[in-house]
Amino acid sequence: MSRKQKLPASPGGVAASTRPAGAGSIAGWPRGDWLWAATLVAAIFLSYLPVAHAGFIWDDDAHLTANPCIVGPLGLKEIWTTPAANYFPLVLTSLWVQHALWGLTPLPYHVVNVLLHAGSAVLLWRVLRRLKVRGAWLGAALWALHPVQVESVAWISEMKNTQSGFLYLAAIWFFLRWVEQSEAVDRLRPSRNYTLALSLGALAILSKPSTVMLPVALGLAWWWLTKRWRWRQLLWLAPFGFLSAAAAGWTIWEQKFHSGAIGATWNQTFPERFAIAGRVIWFYLGKLLWPDRLIFVYPRWSIDPANVTAFVPAIGALVGLAVLAWFARGASRPLWFAFGYFVALLVPVLGFFSIYFFRYSFVGDHFQYLASIGPLALTAAAIATATDFLRQRHALVSCALGAVPLVTLGALTWRHTGTFRDLETLWRTTFDRNPTCWLAAYNLGTAIAPTGKLDEADGLFRKALALKPDYTEAHINLGNVLLQEGRGDEAKACYETALKLNPNEPEAHYDMGLVFLREGKPDAAILHLQASLAVHPEDADAHYNLGRALDLEDRTGEAIAHYQRARLLKPDDSRIANDLAVDLFEAGRPGDAVALWEKVLTEDPSNLDVRYRLAWVLATSPDPAVRDGARAVALAEETVRITRGENPLFLCALAAGYAETGRFADAVETAQHALRLAPPAGDRELAQSLQGQIILYERHSPVRDPGSSRAAKSKGHP
Repeated sequence: MSRKQKLPASPGGVAASTRPAGAGSIAGWPRGDWLWAATLVAAIFLSYLPVAHAGFIWDDDAHLTANPCIVGPLGLKEIWTTPAANYFPLVLTSLWVQHALWGLTPLPYHVVNVLLHAGSAVLLWRVLRRLKVRGAWLGAALWALHPVQVESVAWISEMKNTQSGFLYLAAIWFFLRWVEQSEAVDRLRPSRNYTLALSLGALAILSKPSTVMLPVALGLAWWWLTKRWRWRQLLWLAPFGFLSAAAAGWTIWEQKFHSGAIGATWNQTFPERFAIAGRVIWFYLGKLLWPDRLIFVYPRWSIDPANVTAFVPAIGALVGLAVLAWFARGASRPLWFAFGYFVALLVPVLGFFSIYFFRYSFVGDHFQYLASIGPLALTAAAIATATDFLRQRHALVSCALGAVPLVTLGALTWRHTGTFRDLETLWRTTFDRNPTCWLAAYNLGTAIAPTGKLDEADGLFRKALALKPDYTEAHINLGNVLLQEGRGDEAKACYETALKLNPNEPEAHYDMGLVFLREGKPDAAILHLQASLAVHPEDADAHYNLGRALDLEDRTGEAIAHYQRARLLKPDDSRIANDLAVDLFEAGRPGDAVALWEKVLTEDPSNLDVRYRLAWVLATSPDPAVRDGARAVALAEETVRITRGENPLFLCALAAGYAETGRFADAVETAQHALRLAPPAGDRELAQSLQGQIILYERHSPVRDPGSSRAAKSKGHP
């Protein structure tokens, strides 16, 4: 081929266009590249179309829907300055921003996750192309459409992967630009591209510290691009290394002392961890080559270090890498680059460091999100080489070599994405494929129990306990199901077993407190609810129910303090606001009670219970500054209209309102109507109260309730 001939534009980077920059291009990209990018993004969105019907699943509550840093009362400050940051503060910040934009509607979060994955795929294409890897576009497409990525893309909590992956690949791209510029002038010096690469690397680590292997990836890419290695290059990789070392230390600490990855479950010896690491490498490679029966939680391996064969996978992996490294300058150079990268990126999750997820399994598809780039890019390069060879003789076969894998992977991804539609689908599929998974049995039980499938939930919790008898949470939730079935003594036995396993278990103390509250034993309930709050002081429900128990002991002042704390933690819960207002009224603070009831009605105009209480107090308060007869009549009339005049309590409030406004004849008639309804309703106390009120109305005297009457004092609890 002569120098004047032009090479055709190729998305794979096998040959680059020689036309002048800007000719037939948009923003520096040839028009053909934009078409290939759009095709890649469209294929990704099509493959992940089932997320349009997906909701929130496991861990999404801890990260988003019930995270006090996202939904309140905490916020960005706590995300960045407290342990609430976990080890991914930048992702929590992204979720905080999204929550401010579209609340808790699942679809936008899924769209953002798919968009981040698609952006990462485009970036990967450009990185592979800059590295002059054959079949760069195909490599990016194989990676993006492979079903092992579904766990990262269809699971909102794994925005940790998609966001960190996008930033990680952007850091590599700018770093390679810096390397190319430095090679052109044969001099290494700082530049904007280097600074951007370092900054993006830091942001990637703040999104998920598993990107700590970025310095190794940069070193491999540098070696691949320049075909040589100089030790002085380490000086330029050192800043990335410092960031990674700090993040690694932080994450190891967080996993042990915040997430709880400490104890017998994580006490493997080094030989055991070495054996696990070897098996992990081959497991992930096998799922890339044959993605059959992908499972959300795989069976947890039992490693016997006394059995020499347990070390065969690890030794095989070491020997294989050593051989590839020895011949790295020859034909095995692409193999060493791909598999060296693959193993390096897996180092944080090989089992040498304790991760909380290892409680369930030593492997998970989301752990190889970035590592899988190596083998899949190598596969694409092999396909591209074969296609070039076949193109002249068998054009159809050549096209099929690239198209068939992509269509197959896209179809598998589309099917697997449906698994993540909701909690029941996710855990039912997991338990079907892994019957030894006690976590799946337990979580499926918790998913279906609220739907009324109590018998099935009961069976699932018992299966979880058969697999893991010391599973405290399963004992607790089995107790909750038994309690709903009216088997209170059996439920208490479950809670007692949970407390024997863990005397400080807050949920067991909380549920035991509720049992005693239902049994009318507030003194015992108070002790258990206080024990629960000692561990979880920010539990709004525990504060609320402790307030209820204290009320039964006539400890109104203490109850008010707990209701106030509960309301601060759960500002939208009308039950808490209502009971707090009642206690404020009882404590001689009717103005505060009225203000709170009015606020609740502003937020929830259909709350009939609050309408009734507010109407009663406005009509009967001894304080003229609080009374408002006209407002009381308006509230009570609307409440009576809604209930068709069938509730004697609401009629009682309306009669008091009429009396306060001087309409005593209407008050007598309404109170008499209420009295006729009271006995059939079985409310003798109300009937006696109404008889006294009728006498007052006949004497043209309104009711004055200082806070001791049943109408203002009683509380309704679901």
